Amino acid sequence: MNQDPNQYGLADFFFSDSPNVIEPPEDYTHWREAVKWATSLYEPTLHGGPIPRTQLQYGEETRPMLNFASYNYLGLAQHPETVEAARQALLDYGTGACGSPILSGMTDLHRQLEDELSSFRLMESTILFNSGYSGALGLMAGLLRKGDVAIVDSKSHLCVVEGVKLSQARLVMFEHNDPVSLAACIEKHKGLRMLVSVEGVYSMDGDMAPLPVLLEVTESFGVPVFIDEAHSTLTCGANGRGVVEHFGVEDRVQLKYTTFSKAFASLGGAVSGPKRTMDYVRFYANCYGFSAALPPPVVAATLAALRISQRDPSLRERLWSNAEYFRTKLHDLGVNTGESTTFIVPIVIGENRALLYDLCHEMRRCGLFLPPVDYPTVPQDQVRFRASVTAAHTRKDLDEALNIIEDTVVRSVGKRV
Repeated sequence: MNQDPNQYGLADFFFSDSPNVIEPPEDYTHWREAVKWATSLYEPTLHGGPIPRTQLQYGEETRPMLNFASYNYLGLAQHPETVEAARQALLDYGTGACGSPILSGMTDLHRQLEDELSSFRLMESTILFNSGYSGALGLMAGLLRKGDVAIVDSKSHLCVVEGVKLSQARLVMFEHNDPVSLAACIEKHKGLRMLVSVEGVYSMDGDMAPLPVLLEVTESFGVPVFIDEAHSTLTCGANGRGVVEHFGVEDRVQLKYTTFSKAFASLGGAVSGPKRTMDYVRFYANCYGFSAALPPPVVAATLAALRISQRDPSLRERLWSNAEYFRTKLHDLGVNTGESTTFIVPIVIGENRALLYDLCHEMRRCGLFLPPVDYPTVPQDQVRFRASVTAAHTRKDLDEALNIIEDTVVRSVGKRV
């Protein structure tokens, strides 16, 4: 590789000309060596939990860090009740389920979580998956077939995209949050079985799906909707039931997906929907039938998180108050936060990828842990940092982070034009 390694990214090495399938491209190996200064920022080692002030390995040192990289939105990861629930389940049930739920069964805790999630979601039935990613993937692959059409928002998570591909259905992308584009895609494929897929809160931009206008389109064609509420469950709506509750359209969405690794501060995922549909999915979503059930301590902690979130709405209130404060102060500094209206706050740098990593190192030296997001995860001209605000952040945490961002990002990038 003779050119500037900063001009390359992961997308450039997806196809390999290596004669041996287990050998990566030679240029890739050289490139990885050349950009260690950047890639060293990924997969950092934390010496503590996903809390606002943690310890992070940086180079040869362990440093105190303000953590804005965690999805622990309600601060439940170390809540006494979630920890105690997991501890008691560990004593009562052991470390793991040790088998597929289809063949080896599941505990009464699993059944309780299914039942309580169904009631929470106002749906007939719920299936638990041992991974958020594999659950959405498994649902798509389990429901869709060759000849079907999945019409998916262009900024949807990769798990949905890969699930559609696995099913061999036709994948059609509509322009992000655009009802006109959605209508055109459905019109083009009229007469075929279709499913529309959107998200509640989009993970890289922090904006919501405009469900009322999108549902007007899908209902006019009679097409069912799947919504991935990974980041919006427990965080959006008066009771935390997500963006469907926020917009008052809960009874108009047929399939609702939840992940437990965000506000639940746990692991896994769940899909809720009509009983007949869920019964079918149990036997055709291979990610469910051919994977071990969630470990009982994880299920117990998830149950506790759900109950706490319903009992204490102040956690959601504090989350939104913190998010509004943080975004407003960033705007006052002239920082480009894209289309964010939530607790996911992008700090858009632009197309200067080298600057993205230089600033990331500088912020970590100053004690701020913000993850860099590079192309192809986001467009080439919109590389960014992504800040996740939580209810557990104090005003002091937010102000310290803002001061570091002002001293680094604002000084280098300047104000938004």
